[in-house]
Order: sequence, then structure tokens, then C-alpha cells
Amino acid sequence: MATLAQPVAKPPNVLIILADDLGYGDVGCFGGAIPTPHIHRLCREGMHFTDAHSSSAVCSPSRYTLLTGRYHWRSRLQRGVVQLWEEPLIRGGLTVASLARRRGFRTACFGKWHLGWDWPIEQASRPFFVSPYRIVMNKGSQGDKHANASIEHQAAWRAAFSRRLGGGPTAVGFDTYFGVDAPNWPPYCFIENELMQGIPSEFADTGLFDDRLASLQGPACPGWTLEPTLPAITDRAARWIAEQARTVSRFLLFLSLTTPHTPLAVNAEWKGRSRLNAYADLLMETDAAIGRVLEALRQSGAAEDTFVLFSSDNGCSPFIGVQELEEHGHRPSGPLRGYKSDAWEGGHRVPLIVRWPGEVAPRRSSDHLVHHADLLATLAEMLSTELAAHEGVDSVSWLPLLRGQDAPVRHHAVSTSTRGLAAVRNDSWKYIAGAGSGGWGLANQSQEESVQLYHLDEDLGETRNRAAELPGRVAHMHALLDELVSKGRSTPGPKQANDVEVLRYPMLPHGRTAARASAPARAQHRHP
Repeated sequence: MATLAQPVAKPPNVLIILADDLGYGDVGCFGGAIPTPHIHRLCREGMHFTDAHSSSAVCSPSRYTLLTGRYHWRSRLQRGVVQLWEEPLIRGGLTVASLARRRGFRTACFGKWHLGWDWPIEQASRPFFVSPYRIVMNKGSQGDKHANASIEHQAAWRAAFSRRLGGGPTAVGFDTYFGVDAPNWPPYCFIENELMQGIPSEFADTGLFDDRLASLQGPACPGWTLEPTLPAITDRAARWIAEQARTVSRFLLFLSLTTPHTPLAVNAEWKGRSRLNAYADLLMETDAAIGRVLEALRQSGAAEDTFVLFSSDNGCSPFIGVQELEEHGHRPSGPLRGYKSDAWEGGHRVPLIVRWPGEVAPRRSSDHLVHHADLLATLAEMLSTELAAHEGVDSVSWLPLLRGQDAPVRHHAVSTSTRGLAAVRNDSWKYIAGAGSGGWGLANQSQEESVQLYHLDEDLGETRNRAAELPGRVAHMHALLDELVSKGRSTPGPKQANDVEVLRYPMLPHGRTAARASAPARAQHRHP
């Protein structure tokens, strides 16, 4: 359980802003060349962390860990993301939202969810939720350009989407929700709390699947377009903040942005503003949306009494015109190797900024290791709340760092690639339990190396694999990973149960693994 340090005199409001697929080098104070003045202002007014990590190099698992303080690979999600029409990944247990609500906070989530729902789809109707129209990403529709929905499709959609959707944000601690499950996947419709805001009656227009836009065909509300999504989410967030100013309750807002992830649907006001490409334009539009929410916070009178955290769920996608950006001097991964999906640093080392007036001195930086899993313990300590033994099992409070401590709060952390390949940190050493990136960059997979070892203080770009020369260090790192998996936690406390048998590396031919963690007997409680 958490050990409480000096209590916070007055618990602040909390605003968590999570960008989607924004790279480490996309932000000005981390070296980016594209103007992001509002994020940069947060950096000037607060503290930025240069060694912060998401739990995964893709989105659903990272969101799970950010909200629960538990590594995603302890759940069923061993690889990839939550799939279309999949059930909720979070079932009960403590989240940052339920922690805040326990202390009397009003809580809201606006934006992308992508953590699963209890979709009310009857088994017999499931074929009608799989599109017969094949979409090839970046090439649009292949075949029928109209993608008409049959009467049977419409009837199945009406039956499902007119019912309440369980298992979403309001089931895990948020009082209010508005957003989309995933902007580039169906259903192409807004969701408010537990209800669809309209009934999809047609397949999404095939024009939505042009270069770097939506990627999965499926049910859509009539006339659905992609550009209004970010402004709608921003509007709701700004309005909700203004409403909270008229109450006496503290609030926690999770602004889960849909951008600069695809679809690269840039609004007219921002098209061409970067003079680079659509991703750069959308990055600037995203920064402006963040600025609008921060301005709403200022106008509400709550800015000086609010803990603001900004980060990204993983690295920048390699499919948004990376080469073009780099040729013009902007490197979305900065000095890091790899991109979204990779076990290399570019996949999961993310910008992280905290602004907290009166508690966090401005213009400060920290190079100590921190992780998205740590948000839960940090909030718990800020709210003078002890975590139970089964809560936040991978979460360590940043509060000492925020208050100026120049000593690490954690010595190890685990992040994974989209394929589940584990990257383990132990101070400045990094161990990757397999060859290559473990991500989408198949051309970069190394066939001659089974594992990787890097000393990041000397080699941040991961150019020199030292595994062969330091077998003792490799054995130590592999044993550390084994211990973290087997104990069901990475923080002090009693052994806990993983939800499933955890995928283990190195991989052997035909998809077998060298070892697997035996999941301990299930505890009586259900982990988040």
C-alpha cells in the first residue's frame, strides 16, 4: 500500500490531457520544430519529464495502465489493442476516476475511449456488424463505392444502438462521458454517457477512407464526417469546466484527445498552416484545442488550483509522413529510435508535463524514470488516500519529484511493443527480451540477435546492442522481468494474481516462447 508523505494542504482539481500518437519530439520543449505554443507554455509554467513512459507502444493498453496503475500485460490484452466490438478491458477495481469520486470529486471523460464496451449485439446479428466492403488503408474502398447498408443491416443496428452501452467510462468512475470509441473505427457516431447520439443507418462514406483517414468500414450516422470530432470534444470539455466553476465540488477531467492520430482530418482553418503535411497541420490544431481548454480553465478561475498533466499514449505513428517531416527538420521521435508500436524508445518514451501552481516550480525538468502507471499513486498521495494491497500494483507516486526531490522514485519499469515484446528498464539499463522492435517495422527486425541490451545514458538512440558482451547483465534483467511478472506487482506488497498467463519472451520458432508465467490462483477480488 502507499506510504503517505507530507500531505497536500488543499487537494487540487485535476485535468489530465492525453494526446493520441503524439511523438516525443513533436513538442517544442522536447525539440520539435512544429509550433505548439500552448503545450510549450505548460512546459514553461511547470515541470517536464524527459524519461517518461507509456505501458505500451499502442493506445488501448496504455490507456488501461494510465487509468488503473497496473501494467496492461497483467490483463488479457497481451498484444495489440482492444478490437472492434470487444468487451470492456477494465472490469471493476480502482481507477483514477473512481479514486477521485471516492473523495467527492465530480469526474468526466471527453474524447476517445477504445477500452471496450458491453456492446448490446445479439450473437445472431453479429454478421451484420462486419462490413462486406473491403477497405485498404490509404487506398480507400475496394469494390462498391456506395457501400449501401441493407434493410437487415439497418434493423440489426437499430436494435443494438438504441440500447444502453454498458462497461464504458461511466462504469469505471466517470460521472460524465462524451466522445467516440475510436475516431477511425466504427461506430461512426458520438456516444454520450451510455447512449449513442443517433442511430447509424449507413456504412461510412467511402470518401472517409482516403489517404491517412479512417481505416475500418462500418455503421455510421447519416452524413458522418471526420473533421468535427476534435472541435466537438473540445467544446464539451470547455463547457464542462465552466459548469464546474458554478459548484463547490472538486473535479477531475480526463481529456482523451483523438489527435494527432489518424484520421488526419484537418479543419479548414488549419489546412496548410504548418507548410509541411497534414500531420503537422493536425498537430498544430491539436495544440490549439489544448489551448482552448486551458483558456476555459483560466476563465473559470480554477487554473491556479488545478493539477494539469499532459502526455501522449505512445509514440508517433510511422505512417503519417515521417520521412517528409524529417527531411524538413522535424523529427517526431526526436533523438529516439523507432516509432509507435516499437519496443525501442520511440514507441513508448513520451512527453510528460505537469503544471501545478504553488506546488510545482516553473521551468523545471526531471530526467528521473517515471511511468504512466504512476498517476494513480500520485493522485492517491495528493488526496491523502492509502491504496489497498491490490490497488495500483505497479504505481509509484511522483509527488517527491514534483516537490523538488532529485532522486529516483522508481528504479525499474516495463513497456511493451504492440506484439507484446517487453522492454525492461533498470535505472539506465534497458533490456528488450527479443530481436528487433517487436512492432510494425518488420524491415528493422534483426535475425541474428535474440535479445537486446542498451545503456541509455551513453546510447539513447539504441545503436549499440551490448547483450553479447554483458551476459551477466542480460541474465539479471531477464530475472527482473520474470520476478515482476510472477509476483503480480512491481511495488512492495503481497503477491497478486495476473488475470491471464502472461506472454513471455524470447520467442521461439512457430510462436512458442521460452517460458511463460504461471498465473497464480485468482484472488477473490477482480483486478481492474
